[in-house]
Amino acid sequence: MASNVKPKADIQMTVEQASERYNNGKRIIDFVGHKKIYFALSIIIILIGVVCNCIFGTTLDIQFTGGATLKYSYTGEVNQTDLHNFIQSKTDDQITTSFSTDLVGGTGNTVTVEFAGNNSINTEVQKSLEEELQAEYPDNGFVNLESSSVDASMGASFLLKCLVAVAIASILMVLYVAIRFKKIGGLSAGVMALVALFHDIAMIYFMYVIFRMPIDSNFMAVVLMILGYSLNDTIVIYDRVREMRKVMGRKTDVGLVFNVSSTKTIKRTIMTSITTLSAIVIVYVVAVIFNITSVQGFALPMMIGIISGCYSSICIAGPLWVMWQNHKKAKKASLKK
Repeated sequence: MASNVKPKADIQMTVEQASERYNNGKRIIDFVGHKKIYFALSIIIILIGVVCNCIFGTTLDIQFTGGATLKYSYTGEVNQTDLHNFIQSKTDDQITTSFSTDLVGGTGNTVTVEFAGNNSINTEVQKSLEEELQAEYPDNGFVNLESSSVDASMGASFLLKCLVAVAIASILMVLYVAIRFKKIGGLSAGVMALVALFHDIAMIYFMYVIFRMPIDSNFMAVVLMILGYSLNDTIVIYDRVREMRKVMGRKTDVGLVFNVSSTKTIKRTIMTSITTLSAIVIVYVVAVIFNITSVQGFALPMMIGIISGCYSSICIAGPLWVMWQNHKKAKKASLKK
């Protein structure tokens, strides 16, 4: 009775032999062989982000720096630049404005004004600004909908808690990968997965810098979600590496094992990412149509994070893991001499 179990390789096999035996004769993608291209691409993007960061700087939302927010509804059309300049002329604090259209709640057009540096906006100032808006734009019916304030110390505390949450999540992820994939060098697998995660965080951060978006709670939410999403991609690949290394034997070159494993999972990884990305794109398009800035601020970095997470799992974490394994092997060989 014929067995469907494919035998382990007792000697070093070629790529063609591995293709015939483990990939039904289909081409095996040489991810490890092209690692310099992948690393160079990531480094170039990061350098562009660093340059943009030096030029534009990082903008923190008032959730972190402290300040106040006033939200007004109005009817008709107004020149957004003129409105921003008018409100700015009424205060010494630096302001930012964002506009949206509420088609569900019935409030019509809204403008949100953020005042940096204020611990609070008292009732007299709110009333005075509302009256000045009504006087300047008598046909637009400006009405104050809500106001909120964030103390600077509370903002700093919130930022610290977010950073601690990211740090704890990262440590737990490394420990999980190290324990689960102990047979393929658990610590190296965990550390390289963490490098890929930091790569994804950098991509998201530089997107905020390049698009001049303020770092807010959306940024932290996206980072934590992408940490989980990217790690899931990496774990799928590591799981297949562990399986293929057992099948192909430990004498087989670790780079070939990774290339075979990645080739066998690439279709699933890409399809999963495309499915998720399609849903986020639809959300973003709807947010743009209805001018929902808060949703745009979440969906856009999520799209970048999904693309980066798919890329880093295969092109960053994997080749780095292979390099680590080869270094360990070379070091053991040198000690035996």
